[in-house]
Amino acid sequence: MSFTCRQDVIDIQNEVTWEARDKPETLYQMLSHTARSFPDRPAVSYQLFSGAGDPSHTLTWKQFHDQCCQAANLFRSLKVGEGEVVALVLPNCLETAVATIGGAIAGIVNPINPLLEPEQIGSILRETKAKVVVTLKSFPKTDIAQKTAEAVRHAPGVHTVLEIDLNRYLSPPKSWIVPLLRPKIPTGHHADILNFNKALAGQKTALDFPDSAGDRVAAYFHTGGTTGMPKVAQHRYSGMIYNGWIGHTLLFTEHDNVMCPLPLFHVFACHVILMAMIKSGAHVVFPTPAGYRGEGVFDNFWKLCERWKITFVITVPTAVSALMQRKVDADLSTVRNAFSGSAPMPLELFNRFEAATDMTVIEGYGLTEATCLVSCNPPEGEKKVGSVGVPFPYTDVRIYKTDAEGKPIECAADEVGEICISNPGVYPGNTYTEAAKNIDLYHHDDYLRTGDLGRIDPDGYLWITGRAKDLIIRGGHNIDPAEIEEALMAHGEVAMAGAIGQPDAHSGEMPCAYVELVEGGTVTGEALLEHCKIHVHERAAIPKYVEVLAELPKTAVGKVFKPDLRKRAITRIYNAALDKAEIAAEVVAVVDDKKRGLVAQVRKTGDVDEEKLGHTLGQFVRPWEWAD
Repeated sequence: MSFTCRQDVIDIQNEVTWEARDKPETLYQMLSHTARSFPDRPAVSYQLFSGAGDPSHTLTWKQFHDQCCQAANLFRSLKVGEGEVVALVLPNCLETAVATIGGAIAGIVNPINPLLEPEQIGSILRETKAKVVVTLKSFPKTDIAQKTAEAVRHAPGVHTVLEIDLNRYLSPPKSWIVPLLRPKIPTGHHADILNFNKALAGQKTALDFPDSAGDRVAAYFHTGGTTGMPKVAQHRYSGMIYNGWIGHTLLFTEHDNVMCPLPLFHVFACHVILMAMIKSGAHVVFPTPAGYRGEGVFDNFWKLCERWKITFVITVPTAVSALMQRKVDADLSTVRNAFSGSAPMPLELFNRFEAATDMTVIEGYGLTEATCLVSCNPPEGEKKVGSVGVPFPYTDVRIYKTDAEGKPIECAADEVGEICISNPGVYPGNTYTEAAKNIDLYHHDDYLRTGDLGRIDPDGYLWITGRAKDLIIRGGHNIDPAEIEEALMAHGEVAMAGAIGQPDAHSGEMPCAYVELVEGGTVTGEALLEHCKIHVHERAAIPKYVEVLAELPKTAVGKVFKPDLRKRAITRIYNAALDKAEIAAEVVAVVDDKKRGLVAQVRKTGDVDEEKLGHTLGQFVRPWEWAD
């Protein structure tokens, strides 16, 4: 089954209510059904290295089921009950997938981004009251073990650390060398340390405890956040199964091979892909621990697709941008679709990718707070480039604005307001673990307020036009501007600072900042950039550009007015791109269009190759038009 338009989605919904659908009630039920149906088909494959001829490791559905049961039994033996937490600080590997599912069957699994700093990892461990942590054993060229050891030192609730040794994926002589190069880690913490695979081997391959009676919270995923404590979202079996059901119903069958170089600590890879694999029986391939960030992955990507006879590529715009810098040097005849999320794809990049690969790009939209999936462009219908498609079955998207009294009013077609969502992945009243963060998070008790601004056109397609919240989204990674602003304000000559995302052809946005100095201040933007490299604690959040203004634009109550800063950044970046391409045109204004958000207005300054201009500005997400 698939869909071609909004009416197809409505027809699917009208077949039967979500509650009455024949579906599993728990994750274990979903996994067990697929393992019985396709025991010998491949489930999960993994390569430590990225070469198309490098060794690979595959688990069949029976093997994956058995190992997930062993992991669940192991966690229960370590006193992890249904409401208690197993944290994962891991890159991708077979054990990551096993521990994720085993943790969600035994208790609550909490994948944590290993790129976070130890202080942030530790704060999440304390917030979730994690009892067990699964991480890497010390290994060359990664500091995950070191970070985790430091984090556990500040998380007194953790009583056991289970280590995964990536050396098992190596063969001699490399496997002989690793012990000689393995960094020594003085843990300094109180937790017991066990070998994950050895402990796993001692467990039964069938659950030795009763499965959950029904729906419950089974996963915690933290949201972006680069300053202080990231918010922790709660995910129930019902939302995870819903994401799997969508993937099976609309996208995948047991005959699909899916390339997923995205991290399992993110909802896109875990809920959209892994859950859909479990529901459908499709086969997923994870290349290298770091996925797209792994050494050689981009260079070898097309050959990897040929090797695994991939039918679906899972990607994000930043990865597509990098792939388009490599020649398509392999047989891609099996690949039908590329499913792209995390950020809108620029039109120029979209067209280049489809033309170069003969794939169909399906853009979608989801968010951690809704377990994930919300909408996508119809796989076999009209794809409106720049939109995020139509809402999935059983997902109700409303666009709300508020009246003078703060009461929600539903917007008309094409009217911009806040995107609000109700679906089986939304946990009304309990989205975050901290009750205070759920206050004012819903309209009419059921509709999750996303903080994104958008509109729904007359055909039912959803368009994102901006963000009510100020997050900078760099290649799908959320950056809180407050950390940048606080670092700049710590400089003695800075009176006020405003951090925003400036357009970027590769990452969608990159952080930049504008500052106003104290009277008599003389510090330069270049000097403040160096200041940020020291005082902004997360590397991804270090601004790429800092400019000193005589005065920052402000609201009537004295707050920095960021829309004006965004207009300034768009003008600067677009004009630099036009100048680099030697195009006789310039941005003369950036206007706020009710339907399209911020739009650059361009005027010719001489003879212009309009196709070249379109290619140049088409690299960016923000639209442009000719000035009157």
